[in-house]
Amino acid sequence: MLFPHLGFGLGVRPEHYEALLGERLGCVSWLEALTENYLVPGGRPLHYLERLRAHYPIVLHGVSLSIGGSDPLNLEYLKQVRTLAERCKPAWISDHLCWTGVDGVNLHDLLPLPYTEATVRHVVSRIDEVQHRLGRRLVLENVSSYLTYAQSDMSEWEFLTEIAERADCLLLLDINNVYVSSINHDFDPKSYLRHIPVQRVQQFHLAGHRDCGTFLIDTHDEPVCEAVWELYSFALGRFGPVSTMIERDGNIPGVEVLLEELQRAREIEREIRAA
Repeated sequence: MLFPHLGFGLGVRPEHYEALLGERLGCVSWLEALTENYLVPGGRPLHYLERLRAHYPIVLHGVSLSIGGSDPLNLEYLKQVRTLAERCKPAWISDHLCWTGVDGVNLHDLLPLPYTEATVRHVVSRIDEVQHRLGRRLVLENVSSYLTYAQSDMSEWEFLTEIAERADCLLLLDINNVYVSSINHDFDPKSYLRHIPVQRVQQFHLAGHRDCGTFLIDTHDEPVCEAVWELYSFALGRFGPVSTMIERDGNIPGVEVLLEELQRAREIEREIRAA
């Protein structure tokens, strides 16, 4: 069973705190907050998060779980996330299906996994522990990738589906990441989406990337491109209305620019519903 549908939101960034609480109050249906920015008790970020959650449903989105890593799960980090969740009451908590370091060294990147049965079993066992320690279901996001593993014996969508079904967790489909990886690895992004179970998809991300000619880099510092908008339309046709947000991590414009992009997402959903 999915968490409640929230509509259309933005990833909250410090540059937009005042606008979201002032002249643009109520401009979106919900906000996604980067978990790691709010783990320290007190301070400016948590002060604003408390103010924002009085007006908007909040979703927590992390980058440090390393659910696919070989190091032991960081139990202190999980304790901090649970404390934050108890404080801000997020609609759900998400992170990435990836690994982020080894031997205690954080590589500060979201690194893909080999798509094997052994990896599925490893990740599912770790999801079980995380869901137990957080006291809630986890939502996991597909990451973009640039290289593949020789050991992989299934497709990315098969891998993602196996993990979601066995761990009974939910999925955050980053439509841009699907598109980026499809170009880099020469697969059909619509086929990817056709093979993801509808009942597992909790959220969509929309973002931009950088075209380097022979490959794409997931930078999240550009507007959503036309190909990703088209894939988003296809995704809505398959999955129905899904909580959707614009994610911008670099070259962050004024909130008005992001609201224009978000309005396009609303219009696309309206067109799909009408059709």
